[in-house]
Amino acid sequence: MNSGALRVVTATSLFRPASQQASVMKKPKGKSEKKSSEKNGKMKQKAYEKALKKLQAGLCNLQDWVKTKGLRVIIVFEGRDAAGKGGTIKALTERVSPRVYRVVALPAPTERQKSQMFMQRYIQYFPAAGEIIIFDRSWYNRAGVERVMGFVEKPQYERFMKLCPAFEYYMIESGIILIKIWLEVEKKEQEKRFAARIDDPMRQWKLSPMDVESYTRWDDYSKARDAMFKATDTEYAPWHVVRSNDKRKARLNIISHILDTIPHKKVKREKVKLPGRPEHNRYDDQAGLKDRRFVEERY
Repeated sequence: MNSGALRVVTATSLFRPASQQASVMKKPKGKSEKKSSEKNGKMKQKAYEKALKKLQAGLCNLQDWVKTKGLRVIIVFEGRDAAGKGGTIKALTERVSPRVYRVVALPAPTERQKSQMFMQRYIQYFPAAGEIIIFDRSWYNRAGVERVMGFVEKPQYERFMKLCPAFEYYMIESGIILIKIWLEVEKKEQEKRFAARIDDPMRQWKLSPMDVESYTRWDDYSKARDAMFKATDTEYAPWHVVRSNDKRKARLNIISHILDTIPHKKVKREKVKLPGRPEHNRYDDQAGLKDRRFVEERY
């Protein structure tokens, strides 16, 4: 059964800067603190980094809990092109173990994979105990890019939309925790981000021919998104939508949502004390490096 109402993760629902918390308590005097933490309505870097550091510590605690309890977690990231999926995943994973938080970003299927059961190429990456698998795009390609770009026949598409909720139900029944995130960026902001990629050598790789084509099909992608939500937004595997015009707020809201969605506690760690090193019979560890090839020190 569909839930009937999408859940929107917003700054007010999950992440509220300290300045806004204070404004709820009393009226600000003079310049509001909000102005110091935001610029043009978007969050400033300093405020963002402060909040992110706290949330990333929470992700480390979650990591220990998942390992200790043998949990299996899948986080699906979907959304419009240039909505900020990559940056969010980077913020999510940059301070944790890649052996626990594993990112899966699959290329286009091979001819062999096209002949397999559609879900087969994704199932092989599902988590074992103590793992969190992050899909940077997922089986929902069938409902989005494949549908819009004509890479899938209508019967195959309709079959996916019909069977996907049942597939996810059995995933959850098997004990997997499934979190589905959709990042939604406005049309003008997407255009701005695409334009920024054209001349930036560090971001040009993000602008693929498929991205350029998708730029001309905004309404088609909107229709595909809405059809996907209608068919697959269920009570047991709901979609949560994140408005991502402000990338920094979106990242913080998503991490907060993940931490809230998976009940966990801080695992007590024994304090590590480094043992002393013996001073007698010391080996000359630099002698063996003499006359070896070193990388030129340019900095």
